[in-house]
Amino acid sequence: MSKRAVLTAIVLVTTGILFGAVLVTSFSGIGLSLAGPTVQFNTSAPVTPSASVAELNQAFRDVAAVVTPQVVFISVKTKAESAPQMEFFRRFGIPEQEGQEENLQQGNGSGIILTSDGYILTNRHVVENAVENGITVTLNDSREFSATVIGEDENTDIAVIKIEASGLSAAALGNSDDVQVGDWILAVGNPLGYLSFSVTSGIVSAISRNIGVIGDRRSGLGIENFIQTDAVINPGNSGGPMVNLKGQVIGVNTAIATSGFGRSYIGYGFAVPINLAKTIANVLIKEGKFVRGYIGVNIRDIDAKMAEALGLDRYRGVLVEKLVDGGAGEAAGIKVGDAIVEVDGKPVESANQLQARVGMHRPGETIALKLMREGVYKTISVTLKGRDNETVAETNNDKKDEKKDAKPETLDPVNFDNSGFTVRPLNEQQKKQFKIESGVLVERVKRNSPAWDSGLPQGVVIFEAIRKGKKTPIESVSDLKKFVGSLSKDESVLLRVQLPDGEARFVPMKAPID
Repeated sequence: MSKRAVLTAIVLVTTGILFGAVLVTSFSGIGLSLAGPTVQFNTSAPVTPSASVAELNQAFRDVAAVVTPQVVFISVKTKAESAPQMEFFRRFGIPEQEGQEENLQQGNGSGIILTSDGYILTNRHVVENAVENGITVTLNDSREFSATVIGEDENTDIAVIKIEASGLSAAALGNSDDVQVGDWILAVGNPLGYLSFSVTSGIVSAISRNIGVIGDRRSGLGIENFIQTDAVINPGNSGGPMVNLKGQVIGVNTAIATSGFGRSYIGYGFAVPINLAKTIANVLIKEGKFVRGYIGVNIRDIDAKMAEALGLDRYRGVLVEKLVDGGAGEAAGIKVGDAIVEVDGKPVESANQLQARVGMHRPGETIALKLMREGVYKTISVTLKGRDNETVAETNNDKKDEKKDAKPETLDPVNFDNSGFTVRPLNEQQKKQFKIESGVLVERVKRNSPAWDSGLPQGVVIFEAIRKGKKTPIESVSDLKKFVGSLSKDESVLLRVQLPDGEARFVPMKAPID
């Protein structure tokens, strides 16, 4: 037999053995596999959640499932700052090359579907300065639409945009006045521009926060009454919803606290309350612009010492420091030194809360203010005016008649050592400088003294004091000494002072002042 025949026979025999083995294992149910140990993983849950925990977990799932389709991704193109070479051409009048592409930059944010036909609520800073046809909205189902800006409101950072669509899932809007610290909430949005339609959870950490990010802080027109949360919010979440466990929107995520050079979340996010946002949005949809009403007062928060000095039964409300000449507050009879504690029956705890409550009304509308004046509560009606009707008033609204029979005082300084400040009577030049007829000049404030700690500035004029809600004119050093002598130990009082620039404000202090 030849070698070729032998090899052929071996191959045929081997093939037959393997084929037979396959047939045998197929009919006998024996499986062939690679050799090696079998690994067993533990998949048993070591803890069975309580019914309440399981219900909370399911609530998160349900809310996320409902709300996510009501949120949109907003992509915005704006004009970028000119490149240096372009500035060179413009500065020296050299024509730019034809066909040169416009220098654009890309931004993004989130939005809340308000109506089934395409009105979307977002932040003004998300869509601000968008170029023509520069806003693109992407729905949760990946459909894309071009959007137009319907209206913007700088003082609340609220805007409404519109896409041409129908049958959209509109968000349910809740009542932000019912929100309390400790409530569970979810935040939905598009953080960092690429983590689209993310859901985070947290609680309401605080309410009525004022962090100074809206509008021009010097003008005092920005309305901030933020809901604060520890739910993770990052750039790109702006304009997205903060929702309760009923699936209702209670706020519009607007700002975050950042640290150092980063812009990422470090623990706190802030949302515009939905009651304010929906009021603004409703008018923007109808008219394209929101014109708000004003009381025409300068106000400040009331602390514990001020509350005691005003005779308030608890620490709350805002103090009226100044009236606007011809403003609604002056016409309604509000006076400097009044403490406003309620608007339309709703309590006012802070200045920004009062601004937010009033800021939802328009010129010509009437609100009811409950205030404390000289120890007595009273309610007055105020018909709001627009800002164009108002001009800044002279600070000293309570001008006093000169005492014709008053004896001239010595100009020597008088020390109030226990409180750490020194005063002296006004001379004629100082009266002209401060535009005031009477009062006492604070000549010196000792560093780290009670007066220093209370914020009493050096170089101001004290012209009025308030104790238990009662006003006492301070026209001379003897008036101040008499007032101080009537105080009990540790009693809180308010000193009304005039600054060199003509502004007046209140300074709370603890007695005894001498």
